[in-house]
Amino acid sequence: MSTVAVLIDHRDGAVTRPSLEALTLARSLGTPVAVWLGAAPGADATAQLGEYGAAEVRVVDGDNLRLSARAAAAVGAASEDAAVLLMISTFVSKEIATRLALATGAGVVVDAAGAELVDGKVETLQTVFAATWNVRSRIESDKAIVGIRPNTTMAAPAQTPGAATVVDIQVDLPETRERVVAVEAVEQGDGVPLAEAPVVVSGGRGTGGDYGLVGELAELLGGAVGASRDATDEGWISHEHMVGQTGTTVTPALYVACGISGAVHHRGGMQASGTIVSINMDPDAPIFDISDFGVVGNLFDVVPQTIARIKEHRGS
Repeated sequence: MSTVAVLIDHRDGAVTRPSLEALTLARSLGTPVAVWLGAAPGADATAQLGEYGAAEVRVVDGDNLRLSARAAAAVGAASEDAAVLLMISTFVSKEIATRLALATGAGVVVDAAGAELVDGKVETLQTVFAATWNVRSRIESDKAIVGIRPNTTMAAPAQTPGAATVVDIQVDLPETRERVVAVEAVEQGDGVPLAEAPVVVSGGRGTGGDYGLVGELAELLGGAVGASRDATDEGWISHEHMVGQTGTTVTPALYVACGISGAVHHRGGMQASGTIVSINMDPDAPIFDISDFGVVGNLFDVVPQTIARIKEHRGS
């Protein structure tokens, strides 16, 4: 089988769940190898990568790998023998993919919902135009680069774990016309990052700025809190929570919209979710047009009952 490289997203030395999803998908395309940028992974992370099928863990350590040109060079060197390179579709990885495609002549698709081999070529599945169309694309070039959306593949350990042999890759990193002036850590909230969450509970103008119930339901379901642009513009919640075309695009298994009317901007960022549940007092709200389940009512009446029933069910 051909080699499939997977760029691993990691935080504080721990592998993120979407990277395990990418390794799971990689096993259907060939023999996975993990590409790790930064200081070598610890024993636990290495073992986990092997558990999900990685035959090798190719480590590139170097200065200023936060610079996209250097990161692209590092990933390119570590995946030189791979016919396919998979990565999680993020702002950073999209720039890496673009630079690599230009340098290598590879075909590139980002924001894919899946990938498979058809007649020896990689074909991807995507949703486009605010999730109103499903598109299948074939990459005709010999090398394919694919950015996968989180929550589109069910992460599962390999039946036969990979060896996960750690290999140090030496790269002559290019000089760039940009430089890192300062690095400041941004404090992360508790729970799963919004773009990676399997469940997202979002609140809009109907919350009136009170996100207590939205947060409680999200925590109960093991998900993340989202918001509409109206809510963030009002200053009720920070912009990192905004779901929409100019915010974060999410594809959770479950999306719960509380007090959100469903403007085109918002729908474009969540319409590809697995199951959509909406709560709104207006029976004609556009959000109901794309919802699998809709509740016409005040979220301050509906959500407490929902929380109570979930707790009751779990206690039974």
